[in-house]
Amino acid sequence: MPPKNKEKGKKSGAQKKKKNWGADVVAESRHRLVVLEKELLRDHLALRRDEARRAKASEDQLRQRLQGVEAELEGARSEGKAIYAEACQREAAAAREEAEQALGERDQALAQLRAHMADMEAKYEEILHDSLDRLLAKLRAIKQQWDGAALRLHARHKEQQRQFGLTPPGSLRPPAPSL
Repeated sequence: MPPKNKEKGKKSGAQKKKKNWGADVVAESRHRLVVLEKELLRDHLALRRDEARRAKASEDQLRQRLQGVEAELEGARSEGKAIYAEACQREAAAAREEAEQALGERDQALAQLRAHMADMEAKYEEILHDSLDRLLAKLRAIKQQWDGAALRLHARHKEQQRQFGLTPPGSLRPPAPSL
């Protein structure tokens, strides 16, 4: 009994589909760009989280210090120590100024980070557009070579078919009878 043919339904002269290499290159390029953009956004998010965490910790620490100083001030007032109370008031005022300065520096650092992020996004977008423009130019240049090679190959196969006495596809005249 002969072995069964595993490729049932497939004609013996079936043409294979040509792969679209240009689309694959564009898709791969787009995929890389999406991955890079995702990593960039993840890094920005991590930077913002860290900065917010540090700012919150600094704010909590300054609040605790301020509460401690204010508690000392209340203790000094209750004991009637005016000199000590004045010193505590100065220290509390200094702590408030220090806290305000720290918050101002934090706000300034956040503004700088936002400006830097906007600048990076603009540069990234410019790089992306330049890369895609270069890729399109290369694809346009190679398309002419591909078209020329395809025409030469078609002409060669057509000539070979004529040499063997076959009618090339698209030809209207039948092959010449041989004597």
